[in-house]
Amino acid sequence: MTRSSWSDARSIAHATGAARRSDVVDTLALTEALGHVLASPLVSPIAIPHYASSAMDGWAVAGSGPWTLLTGSDAERVRTVGLADGVAVDVLTGGLIPAGAEAVLQLEHGVVEHGSGSARLHLAPSAPGGEPRPGRHIRPAGTESPAGATVLDAGTRLGPVHLAVAAGAGFDRVSVVPTPRVRLVLTGDEVVTSGVPGPGFVRDSFGPSLPGVIGSLGGVVTSSVRVGDDAPITADALGLTNGAGVTTRHQRDLVVTTGGTGDSRADHVRALLRDAGADFLVDGVDVRPGGPALLARLPDGRLFVGLPGNPLAALLSVLTLVHPVLAGLQGLDLPALRPAVVASPIDGVRSGTVLRPYRSTLDPGSGAVTAEPTPWHGAAMLRGLAVADGVLVCPGSGAAAGGLVPSLDLPW
Repeated sequence: MTRSSWSDARSIAHATGAARRSDVVDTLALTEALGHVLASPLVSPIAIPHYASSAMDGWAVAGSGPWTLLTGSDAERVRTVGLADGVAVDVLTGGLIPAGAEAVLQLEHGVVEHGSGSARLHLAPSAPGGEPRPGRHIRPAGTESPAGATVLDAGTRLGPVHLAVAAGAGFDRVSVVPTPRVRLVLTGDEVVTSGVPGPGFVRDSFGPSLPGVIGSLGGVVTSSVRVGDDAPITADALGLTNGAGVTTRHQRDLVVTTGGTGDSRADHVRALLRDAGADFLVDGVDVRPGGPALLARLPDGRLFVGLPGNPLAALLSVLTLVHPVLAGLQGLDLPALRPAVVASPIDGVRSGTVLRPYRSTLDPGSGAVTAEPTPWHGAAMLRGLAVADGVLVCPGSGAAAGGLVPSLDLPW
């Protein structure tokens, strides 16, 4: 087994996912589109805002005051035909500015004088000098964007504010990338799913966590099965048939397993893949923790990621392989690295790369934000990742305090 570098493994995983991306799109109502990735640019058919509106409660005015204040049916008529010089009409925030209006006099700066059958609008004594200035408190049509402008780019993962932008542009439905489907196969005779495990057994940490992790990456777990360290049962769970083909029962975009990726007598995953004729794209990664992780293409075209059995190693391997694959399937870029200043030294390991969860800390002297490696970083330890803000990607030789190293933000 020749292990790929951590960087190469991520790049291979992303390219593999991108190559499998479908041209099919789903069209969803805005109420269903939260968290989905936009398949094409959202081009507004209208200017935003699409009419001139008031930024204040007050009066739309034409010419210099005092103004004749129209009310009732007269006010409604001029909202349609426009204001004449020396005339005003009341307006609320967001309300339509009639044609001919030159400014909005805000409510606090005007005084209405009522006479017999008429009303006059005057500047209040407290109004600032020069009010109302031309264009004051008027939001012209197209202030935010003109008609035909792209308001959301393809590849945007739709959050609540994105949906508000789409609604503001007049959209009821949007075209999105189909959600990648994931089948989980969780292995191990030693795993128990409830209560306190006895000696020689461990509590299942993947069943409760991986569906949420996959969901945070834009995928959805459509099925999950737990199997012991039994080769025929594992082969069936993976959809493999006697080493010669595959069943159609478990067709998914991606199969993810936990455990069984080593070479002991209890580890069957690699041997089953080899016997089935799978194409190993990443056969181990030169990283700690997470070295046994693998990426393969099954004979029927499904993609397969094998995660190590140790919890921290597995979740860090999600960042190494699963996240890039799912990003590629959704037409998204490879998750970017950003530099981080290491607060405390990181020891070297016998591997090309060492991954260390970190917390962001504030240096009280300089005010700089630095990355403090968490103390729990063994392959089976999860406390460090649970409190982490990101993951440091250090060379295998380690890193000195104050050094600059790449890092990944946690996507969940």
